[in-house]
Amino acid sequence: MIRLLWAASVRTRCYLRRYMPTNIALDAIRTRRGLKWGVPAMLLAAPYVLAASICTNLIAGGAPGCLNLLVLLFIWNAIKFIIMGPISLVLLIRARLQETVAQRRACADQANRDELTVADEPMIGVPR
Repeated sequence: MIRLLWAASVRTRCYLRRYMPTNIALDAIRTRRGLKWGVPAMLLAAPYVLAASICTNLIAGGAPGCLNLLVLLFIWNAIKFIIMGPISLVLLIRARLQETVAQRRACADQANRDELTVADEPMIGVPR
C-alpha cells in the first residue's frame, strides 16, 4: 500500500512539475540563464496575493467554501515566487564566482604554458 502511494505521489509530482505554469517558470529561473530573473520574478507573487485576497473576500461574502482551495493554491504559488528571488540571487553569485575562478585558472594555466614554451625555445645568439 505504501509503495502504491509512493508511486502515485511521484507521478503526480512529475505531472505537476512538467505542466503547471508556475513550476515551468521556476524551472526556467533555476537555469544559469534564468538566474538573473529570480528577483524580478518575485513581483509575480503580487497578483497571486491579490487573487487570494479577492477569493477570501468572496468567501466572506457568502461564496462557496471550495474557493478556499484556490486561496491555498494562490498563496502557495506566491510563496514559491517570493522564496525563489533570494535563492536565485545566491545561486547567481555562486555561479559567477565559479566562472571567475575557472577563468582565472585558465589564464594561469595559459600563462604557465606560454612561459614553458618560451623557456624551451633556444635564444638566438646565446650559446648552449
